[in-house]
Amino acid sequence: MSVKIRLARYGAKKKPFYRVVVADSESPRDGKYLEKVGTYNPLLDPVEVTLNSERIKYWMDQGAIPSDTVKSLIKKEGM
Repeated sequence: MSVKIRLARYGAKKKPFYRVVVADSESPRDGKYLEKVGTYNPLLDPVEVTLNSERIKYWMDQGAIPSDTVKSLIKKEGM
């Protein structure tokens, strides 16, 4: 089982809101996930990103691989 840290899309049509989740790589984008570790709201003027750095570090130590988008969010947050 390969584990990834990726975005799951929520919100209405044309109004995206994303959760940063830890999920099995084979599960669907908005499907079942192991843990929610943050949120990302691209609609606000300064983009709102909240991340639980302790849990993200834990999952990365366990071998979870962040997606490209999540990797850039982590870098912007300074983790």
